[in-house]
Amino acid sequence: MNAPPPDRHEEHRGDDRDPREVREINATMDLALRIGELLLSSGAGAGDVSAAMNNVARSCGLRGYSADVMFTELTMSQQSSPDQPALIQIRQVRYREVDYGDLTEVDHIIRDLVAGRIDRGEARARLNRISSTGHQRPRWSVTAALGVMGAGVGALLGGDWVVVLVSAAAAMLVDRMQRRMGKRRLPTFYQQVAGGLLATLIAVGVTATPAEVSSSLVISTSIVMLLAGVNFLGAIQDALTGFPVTAGARILEAFLNTSGVVAGVSGGLQVADVLGIDLGRVNPGAYTIANVPVMVVGGAVAAAGYAFSAYAPVRSLAPIGAVAAVAVGVYAAAYDRGFGIAWSSALAALLLGLVSYPVASRAKVPSLVVVAACITPFLPGLSIYRGLTLLATDAASALLAMVTAVAIALGLSSGAILGEYLAQPIRREARRLENKLAGPRLVGPYTVLGASGTRRRQRKRQRRREADAD
Repeated sequence: MNAPPPDRHEEHRGDDRDPREVREINATMDLALRIGELLLSSGAGAGDVSAAMNNVARSCGLRGYSADVMFTELTMSQQSSPDQPALIQIRQVRYREVDYGDLTEVDHIIRDLVAGRIDRGEARARLNRISSTGHQRPRWSVTAALGVMGAGVGALLGGDWVVVLVSAAAAMLVDRMQRRMGKRRLPTFYQQVAGGLLATLIAVGVTATPAEVSSSLVISTSIVMLLAGVNFLGAIQDALTGFPVTAGARILEAFLNTSGVVAGVSGGLQVADVLGIDLGRVNPGAYTIANVPVMVVGGAVAAAGYAFSAYAPVRSLAPIGAVAAVAVGVYAAAYDRGFGIAWSSALAALLLGLVSYPVASRAKVPSLVVVAACITPFLPGLSIYRGLTLLATDAASALLAMVTAVAIALGLSSGAILGEYLAQPIRREARRLENKLAGPRLVGPYTVLGASGTRRRQRKRQRRREADAD
């Protein structure tokens, strides 16, 4: 018995979607993906990027969608019903220079879109302006800011005025060299090798002078800006917020970059041996603890310098310096009372998480800008560097250093996230958001509330524009 011929209408039912509806869906997904790309390339965590994409899509009235965040790829799909083909868009994320100024403007776009103050067309136009314009500061000022950051780190790690000056000079010279290498599109690993080599040669040159300085301390302070503490911290944050694949990729990147620094430092020490310069016994990652006032000032200077070098708005520099100074003071007090480096870091990060939310709100910047800048003095980069350097000669010390780095990163990440958990419901208690807690948000609004009201306002503005056009 022959089977009945297939129903032509049944066969093509999945292709009967209104073209205007398809264009609307594609436009919304494209906006969400472009916003997510800029946030991820600017250092936002995978959880924040996923929440921002969901907020944008929901504010524009999109339903039946899913968003996926990977380390180098963003994916978004939409399927209105099971009998219709899914619409899928994929966007590659190629990391660029972090720009907290652009990040702040994108954060304002998301908040205005969620609140219904702008529609999708205006959000797209504003995003195009951000993407098409360059940085708002001359490059020489960024190099100078990195020098200020290096000086602050030198003071924070207990260096005298010679070490502070060398740290500042090394940070600026390494930045200029890596900038030139980046224009030639050399991979980051080779830039790290060259940076570690240059910083070590600077330390070798200083040690060859009559100045009485510790070669180990000079090397440690000169390579701090090269160490991948931020990436390692972001990896722990992604792991804690449910993005293990992205966390694994970031951990691999952090260790690869730090390995480049280790190779560069090793090359510099070999050059010193060839030239016959006696550096004494070099202790990798060595530093001392400065007195509390110097630590507080050094931490504030380092945080503000990093924020300026990352193009954070000028209005946020003073609050960032003040918050960093308080956090360093808390860390020093806890460490003096025997809490240990990991717990002291966690307490300081908890304070940052609690304070960054209201401070960022007053400065009109995302919380990520405040947290990332203020957490700079506590990064575990030196412990990672020490562990990788000692891996071939002293396995026990290397393991201890790596465990210390993981403990510091866990303390900083968990403390900052816990602070956000506690701060956001408290601030929004009047809006009854404590029962809707879905996770900390360092970028973008907390969630999309009153979406139906937002859409009503958008439709009302559309009808008003149509009436004015008639």
